[in-house]
Amino acid sequence: MKNNQVHFNYIKANGINVFYREAGPKDAPVILLLHGYPTSSFMYRNLIPLLSEKYHVIAPDLPGFGYTDMPAADKFSYTFENFTKTMQDFIDQLSLKRFAIYVFDYGAPTGFRLALANPEKITGIISQNGNAYDEGLSDGWNPIRKYWENPTKENREALHEVVTMKITRWQYEHGVADKTLIAPETYTLDQHFLDRPGAAEIQLDILRDYRTNVSLYPKFHEYFRQYKPKLLAVWGDKDPYFLPAGAQAYKKDIPDAKVVLYDTGHFALETHCEEIAAEIMAFMATLPK
Repeated sequence: MKNNQVHFNYIKANGINVFYREAGPKDAPVILLLHGYPTSSFMYRNLIPLLSEKYHVIAPDLPGFGYTDMPAADKFSYTFENFTKTMQDFIDQLSLKRFAIYVFDYGAPTGFRLALANPEKITGIISQNGNAYDEGLSDGWNPIRKYWENPTKENREALHEVVTMKITRWQYEHGVADKTLIAPETYTLDQHFLDRPGAAEIQLDILRDYRTNVSLYPKFHEYFRQYKPKLLAVWGDKDPYFLPAGAQAYKKDIPDAKVVLYDTGHFALETHCEEIAAEIMAFMATLPK
């Protein structure tokens, strides 16, 4: 059996069935891939085979996303604190002692919360449009900030367009020079999960809770300064939500961080997977085992 064959598994963590993709030699250094909104571990389908030639790659779906359970909102708290609790149980169940994290979008605050709780486990960080600085937040967040500051029914209703196919597809295509590189199954699969009964309201709950991540930015910066983890930022510089300034900002707290910008949008792996994989392979070779 080839080491880089991808296996599709489930494990119970924090009381729910967590789906994950896994590939690569079991005794190789581990890379944990954490996805963002509105996608799932499916976003790593092209990256996993490239990394798993040398590394043990694990990519879970967060609660309410992809093939992981989506309990009703009255049965499960859809907060980033609870996402982190689920991922903590996930890494404990898999007995992951040391690993690098690849964080994207929602995966960034989830991963950084994990790092705060497990600094001894983190060998390095790859941030792909995974923000941790105020300067990385674009004006696209203004309607969401309005909801944070005044969580009225009206302000919540104004965000419903975020979970529509129009915006899901736009997130993939915005800033991409050649839109024929965007596989239609990306936004189609994401929208399939967003259209499940109850999913839209759950996603608006998660958007509201994102404010807690912004409040934690100073803690994340403190972690970066104290532990100086090796960090690679690979960033689509036409991202409508997370600006290139957010990538450059890592250098304030980790001066040796490497920042690579790509002429593409939010989902940089859709257009620059091979280039990003090459950067990751070079980066991983510098990390402690």
